[in-house]
Amino acid sequence: MTPSRILLVYTGGTIGSEEDLNTGALKPLNFDHLRNRVPEVEGLEAELEFESMAPIDSSDMTPVRWSELARLLHLRRDRYDGFVVLHGTDTMAYTASALSFMLPDFGKPVVLTGSQLPIGVLRTDGKENLLTAIEIAAKWDSTDPNRGPLVREVVIYFGDELLRGNRAHKQDAEGFQAMTSPNFPALAEVGIHVRFRRDLLLRPLGEPALRVDIEPNVTVVHLHPGLTTDALRHQLSQPGLRAAILRTYGSGNAPRNADFLAVLAEAQEAGVFMVNVTQCTVGSVDANRYVTGAGLTRLGVEPSLDITLEAALTKLMVLAAQEPTREGLRAAFKLDFAGEQTPADVIR
Repeated sequence: MTPSRILLVYTGGTIGSEEDLNTGALKPLNFDHLRNRVPEVEGLEAELEFESMAPIDSSDMTPVRWSELARLLHLRRDRYDGFVVLHGTDTMAYTASALSFMLPDFGKPVVLTGSQLPIGVLRTDGKENLLTAIEIAAKWDSTDPNRGPLVREVVIYFGDELLRGNRAHKQDAEGFQAMTSPNFPALAEVGIHVRFRRDLLLRPLGEPALRVDIEPNVTVVHLHPGLTTDALRHQLSQPGLRAAILRTYGSGNAPRNADFLAVLAEAQEAGVFMVNVTQCTVGSVDANRYVTGAGLTRLGVEPSLDITLEAALTKLMVLAAQEPTREGLRAAFKLDFAGEQTPADVIR
């Protein structure tokens, strides 16, 4: 069988860095150095090519950078069978979520991976993450008569699990199992064998498209005891604000204080689309379960089901660039575009 052509795209992050002996700081590696550090890549059934964006720490990630990466992947789509994106872990789930909405029906694997330790460190987790990410990106679907790739969506491979990109969340700052998918099963688990959940893998429903326009005027309001109405009003009255995510308690609860609700009503009157996303890592928003959540729904705050913060934020940014009205944005947000949320009738 002809080897898959895989493009490695380096965006920055720990996995592609080494320690500067003079300063102790991490500096990016080039691909030849990466091959020397991981000679095992030569044994994979894949033809590898490498392309580097200007390396940044993932904490410096921006919507503009997402657009650049999405455009690069779209332009290279027909040239390669799959893609591995080397990325820092801190905002990896945000980037994976954004790409899932910016590259609808991409139809080829985009596997993001990284590491907690640089690839040149003796105990690095980067080698295994990199090698397995390439192996996953290069795997053909043996049941497809047209010999297409097995994975055809944006995913994250990290610490022995393959996760849907827009379901992922960074849970650990130090452990090698840094990424988790709190409300959706892993697409594959890796041990001696790579065991895929074929029943969970997405398949494109249309032709590949590119959505590079992003509306950055979306904010996140983290509720906490003692949040003042002045602070809340300041965040929700920013010029040009299109949408706001309310990080609520439990199953979607918020204060019933009249002044608090009045500020939300002001934002609603100003045309801001508000979404209810729980602070809990596991579970979903059921805004009608308690009176403290039902009040938000009556004000027009949209319950978000089990979507992650990372997916909700990037989905709103992408959709707000396409939908000029609040109600158009609301209607679009309710739709499942890339497996990012569980249907309400399944959750309930």
